[in-house]
Amino acid sequence: MTRPSSESLAGRLAVLQAELPPGCRLLAVSKGQPADRIREAVAAGQRSFGESRLQEAVLKQAELADLAPLDWHFIGRLQANKARGVVRHFGTIHSLDSLELARRLARIAAEEQRQPAVFFQVKFRPDPAKTGFEPAELCQHWPELGGLAPLRPLGLMTLAPLGLGEAERRALFGECDALATQLGLPERSMGMSGDWPEAAAAGSTWVRIGSGLFGPRQIQ
Repeated sequence: MTRPSSESLAGRLAVLQAELPPGCRLLAVSKGQPADRIREAVAAGQRSFGESRLQEAVLKQAELADLAPLDWHFIGRLQANKARGVVRHFGTIHSLDSLELARRLARIAAEEQRQPAVFFQVKFRPDPAKTGFEPAELCQHWPELGGLAPLRPLGLMTLAPLGLGEAERRALFGECDALATQLGLPERSMGMSGDWPEAAAAGSTWVRIGSGLFGPRQIQ
């Protein structure tokens, strides 16, 4: 059997999978990619995909309905008016960034009879471009957040601000790992195409890779 070239999607997927440490999984960020590219990744063995635009994702999910059920993760900023659609179409949500949104998601999930797994987005450095709980704020509200059934608290998610050096990113990811441990959460969603090695070394259990796997986005 001929091994896939690292220039092909299957080849890049194989390289990434081989480089990930034990316990760290690849979330293929398929935002901006057409359904046939996701189908190609599925044929190469990938099952978990990340989307951040609800309407785009729903269309692709319908196109791929002939496949065995895929593991869909919502990774974008979650607007309140899109919450019901996200609960209906995604099993995991990586961007729960406020107490108000958590309460809304819990209410909607109960109405929809769904039990989405959730990551709480935490902001460890000042960054006007990002939302998220401050670490102290998350701890303050944890007695309520940790018990908002039917949500299933899974872990923490964080994004490194642009411009940080490798050591600074590693320190930030280490803080996220420590806080998740403190709260008794098993998962950490940390690291993207440009910084996933530091995140994986710091304990990430999900790295979110889009361009590093699929190449440039085809849907704008």
